[in-house]
Amino acid sequence: MEDMFLNTLTPKFYVALTGTSSLISGLILIFEWWYFRKYGTSFIEQVSVSHLRPLLGGVDNNSSNNSNSSNGDSDSNRQSVSECKVWRNPLNLFRGAEYNRYTWVTGREPLTYYDMNLSAQDHQTFFTCDSDHLRPADAIMQKAWRERNPQARISAAHEALEINECATAYILLAEEEATTIAEAEKLFKQALKAGDGCYRRSQQLQHHGSQYEAQHRRDTNVLVYIKRRLAMCARRLGRTREAVKMMRDLMKEFPLLSMFNIHENLLEALLELQAYADVQAVLAKYDDISLPKSATICYTAALLKARAVSDKFSPEAASRRGLSTAEMNAVEAIHRAVEFNPHVPKYLLEMKSLILPPEHILKRGDSEAIAYAFFHLAHWKRVEGALNLLHCTWEGTFRMIPYPLEKGHLFYPYPICTETADRELLPSFHEVSVYPKKELPFFILFTAGLCSFTAMLALLTHQFPELMGVFAKAFLSTLFAPLNFVMEKVESILPSSLWHQLTRI
Repeated sequence: MEDMFLNTLTPKFYVALTGTSSLISGLILIFEWWYFRKYGTSFIEQVSVSHLRPLLGGVDNNSSNNSNSSNGDSDSNRQSVSECKVWRNPLNLFRGAEYNRYTWVTGREPLTYYDMNLSAQDHQTFFTCDSDHLRPADAIMQKAWRERNPQARISAAHEALEINECATAYILLAEEEATTIAEAEKLFKQALKAGDGCYRRSQQLQHHGSQYEAQHRRDTNVLVYIKRRLAMCARRLGRTREAVKMMRDLMKEFPLLSMFNIHENLLEALLELQAYADVQAVLAKYDDISLPKSATICYTAALLKARAVSDKFSPEAASRRGLSTAEMNAVEAIHRAVEFNPHVPKYLLEMKSLILPPEHILKRGDSEAIAYAFFHLAHWKRVEGALNLLHCTWEGTFRMIPYPLEKGHLFYPYPICTETADRELLPSFHEVSVYPKKELPFFILFTAGLCSFTAMLALLTHQFPELMGVFAKAFLSTLFAPLNFVMEKVESILPSSLWHQLTRI
């Protein structure tokens, strides 16, 4: 039976077999390459890890490594997925005065729909409450924050102002209609007057029920937002000392609202004033082991350490005599910062082009790196030798952490979800920075090898059909040997009449 099957096979069969397998391998290779270029991972690898390994009883090593890795930031048992929370950018620009001007000049949209949708959700969370229907102007603004069309939002804000002095209406116009920072500041000052009155009235009634408490919480958010944006307007217009005072007063008046990360605005303004002692004092308060980190905190700490030694630092001299204690502290601070966000150095060293920062950032992601470098590159350039020290030392971080996806050195393991979120936050014309650097997956290399091997077999079969036929027969004989053994065993057990009937079938 086996001999009959093998003897009927002609060289054309082997050519067709190898050619077909080569074609299929090539199609798999093309699909894998396309999927890898678009999503940054192998499709076969993703399916095997996500679907096949759980069916086979596989265990995710990441969870055990997470619990064993040292964590200088927060609880080491937190899963990396939770670290992909998107945060409001503390230094986000003004849509009308900055983002829209970029669109007018370049014709490109600097903000993605996903980013703007997150902002709409923020506005609804912070600027609205359940009692808005009791105040007609607030009821209009509640609908305005849900409106997708910018012109419709602006029209609704003007409609609300015709009814009453509405703080949130002024906010919307300052953010989206004002074409200059000076215009935005003027509108925010009007918003402050209206918002302060609402805040004082709701403060007196906040204990009269849950409805009044929610209203007071909303009025507090509105007031803090207005004061913060006024401080940012002052900073943009060059009144940096005034901006610092406003930020300090705001942090003192509302110490519990740390979610707004006002201290990051303060750090940037103090660096502009070159008030490095004040910067160190702010870092001493917020660069604490129990508080969440950010690129601003980690890289500002590294900048201060680098400032002490960078003006006299020489890599050749350091290699001869070794690093001094101060230089070692600076290098360790740089390594710490790079481990937290490895995307920042390429922007600071101008190895990669900057774009306008998004309205939301992903901590440790490319979006956070852009937002940090956009405002802090000038501060690094101002410190003599700081960028040179960064250039000489930042890549050493990756030698200290050989497997950054599996374990961390000073922080929890680097999240694997940052690339996906950054692609949603950043515009399509920007090439998203990826870390760790993606290499060709094993499956793509394997498929390419299989494709080449089968193509070679097809060529050899076409050139030497008799010889390849002998090899194929020998291979198939070896392949069929276990089947022949099983069939012989079955034949010896079954009655001859039943065996003849089965073989006829």
